[in-house]
Amino acid sequence: MIRGAYDLGVTLFDTAEAYGPWTNEMLLGEALAPIRDKVVVATKFGFGVDQSTGARLGGLNSRPEQIRRVVDASLTRLAMDHIDLLYQHRVDPAVPIEDVAGTVKELIDAGKVRHFGLSEAGAATIRRAHAVQKISAIQSEYSLWTRDPEPEILPLCEELGIGFVPWSPLGAGFLTGSIDASTPIASTDFRANSPRFTTEARQANQGLVELLRRIAADKGATPAQVALAWLLTRKPFIVPIPGTRRLDRVAENVGAASVELGAASLAEIEAAASAITIEGARLPDNVLRLSYR
Repeated sequence: MIRGAYDLGVTLFDTAEAYGPWTNEMLLGEALAPIRDKVVVATKFGFGVDQSTGARLGGLNSRPEQIRRVVDASLTRLAMDHIDLLYQHRVDPAVPIEDVAGTVKELIDAGKVRHFGLSEAGAATIRRAHAVQKISAIQSEYSLWTRDPEPEILPLCEELGIGFVPWSPLGAGFLTGSIDASTPIASTDFRANSPRFTTEARQANQGLVELLRRIAADKGATPAQVALAWLLTRKPFIVPIPGTRRLDRVAENVGAASVELGAASLAEIEAAASAITIEGARLPDNVLRLSYR
């Protein structure tokens, strides 16, 4: 699937030490080995993961010595000699962001990292980090039903020349139209703990999917393609990263780049979306507290 995505034109691949932990970095490294010099690989540090065992320790850890350990271990798992884009996965209030940025700057100077990014960071933190080491990308959740970055983060990215990478651009699958209030969600699925995926919230938020379906029918597209195409109209420096395990879904997502949303369609989306009150927080409280610090 990963190599097939590349054949379809995908050149940015996003992972993290915490995905597994470790298994995703190893999988990605193996899959991209034949085309390493033709792609951009992003990974992340910042969650508490024991570097000897891979056990989840809980909490955050962005101490300089931990960042260095994680980068060396990630390079080994990825079987790569450098990381193109290194994100802090979440801002660690126990470590000054200047120390984090300074450590990444040292790793860039050493040739182990090419670019620095932050995930789910607040505007003040972004400015402080950027003053120490130029930030190339900010990654935060952003979609038609999660528009938190619009008031402050997107204008700041435009001001500072920073790219913006929306994660969960399809609302964890909800905006594709494949999930409704009756869809069973396994207890092992992360959405089972999401306030936005309770039966009541899914029922209340169905109007957004119906909006996407209307626009999609007019454009000869799918709801997922319209959701992604809408993101691409927001700013020229936005690069969404939809996730999937299926190559046919990759092809569908790539097709969003060819969907043209004119002024009339965008106005219809904006008017209809503004009349819909999204039910449920985007993340559980304990996770949401880690955002925009």
